[in-house]
Amino acid sequence: MTTKTSKKTNPFAPLIMDVAVPLGSYYLFKDAFGTSTFAALAWSSVVPAARTTWSVVKERRTNGLAGLILVVNVVSLLLSFVSGDPRLMLVKDSGVSSTVAIGILVSVVLGKPMMTAALKPFLVKDDAAKEAAWQRLASGAAAGSAVFLRKERAFSVVWGVALLAECLVRLVGAYTLPVETMVWLGGVIMAVTVLLGFVVSGALGGGPMESLVRAEAAKAAEKREVALAG
Repeated sequence: MTTKTSKKTNPFAPLIMDVAVPLGSYYLFKDAFGTSTFAALAWSSVVPAARTTWSVVKERRTNGLAGLILVVNVVSLLLSFVSGDPRLMLVKDSGVSSTVAIGILVSVVLGKPMMTAALKPFLVKDDAAKEAAWQRLASGAAAGSAVFLRKERAFSVVWGVALLAECLVRLVGAYTLPVETMVWLGGVIMAVTVLLGFVVSGALGGGPMESLVRAEAAKAAEKREVALAG
């Protein structure tokens, strides 16, 4: 008998690392250390860039999306250091959002919705029966496969559209609002986007997919019981 131990991750960790830490460090550098707005923005971008680099190293395999985000971070930082324009630092966040959004939408077109990898652990929950049910639904072998695959695509599309919208709002704000305003407002925009993303994608994709997985697992269990009884 083998015991499976799963390492639970905090779903809010990316939000904390990409929003709370940069925002807090910006005010720390600007107000406590007295650095310029540009310098504070530059230093507060180090943690998200380092996190992206670490994710690539940790996975030990090529990850196109993570690589694109890393490139956007590095290029934006270099351009900002050369130009000294703090607004360009703010546009960097829009570049990251648009890169992720485009990657997600392209993955849907290619038939491999990118957000599925993030959703599956929450629906399967290390349950062997649900894992098998997921595989049958995803492979097209189950009666509900067509609906399942459609909802799977919808889940990723919602996130792709939400991140594109966030990108446009950030971009407009970066060049129309004061830099100090966009520093904290950018975090609010991302938090609202994530919240709406969870609610809408859950209603249009995640929730129905969970019901289909549960129903398919229950159907398989009933078949086993009938077979044993016979």
